[in-house]
Amino acid sequence: MRTRETRTRTRVIGRRQRHNPLRRRSDVVEAWTALAVAVVLCVGAPLAGLAAGWWAYDGARSTAAEQRAERHRVRAEVVGGTPATTPSAEGDRRPVQRVGVRWSEPGGQVRTGTTRVSAGTRAGDHTDIWLDGRDRIVPAPTSRTVVWQHGLAVGACAAGAAGAAVLALHALVRRVAARRRLAEWERAWARTGPEWARHRT
Repeated sequence: MRTRETRTRTRVIGRRQRHNPLRRRSDVVEAWTALAVAVVLCVGAPLAGLAAGWWAYDGARSTAAEQRAERHRVRAEVVGGTPATTPSAEGDRRPVQRVGVRWSEPGGQVRTGTTRVSAGTRAGDHTDIWLDGRDRIVPAPTSRTVVWQHGLAVGACAAGAAGAAVLALHALVRRVAARRRLAEWERAWARTGPEWARHRT
């Protein structure tokens, strides 16, 4: 007997929850939107960051491979230069100086040029320089560490941008839902208000 009463009471409670007269369509839309936002933030944004990071890493790795194929390293002798305190173009934050260097080509011809080296390098010291196909001094090929850093940075930015876009869209949906909810309440009150006032009188 108690079991039958409990089942009946449960059905009544469930029916009341499903047919809540105060629940509006905007409430349902907002609830489903919140669920979708949670799923996208937990799954979609990381996947977007992973895809963007992998794409950036693959592109940077291909560029680094092309640079290594087009450039070759030679040993050069420092012949003099002017000290500098600005960071190098490769992103090294240590003090650098631009100096003149001299190296020999495979045929024995001596060539000269200028490059950046660490501060404190003196004339007579040796340093490695990179040359392109025309024997011009160029920066060293992108290292694997820089390639990984580039991929991670792009992936993190992509994930953050995706999350920010989803949150902004969610805020917009909530704002629109709140306006529609207020409008629905006003229409409902316009229908029931006069009857409620008449019953009170």
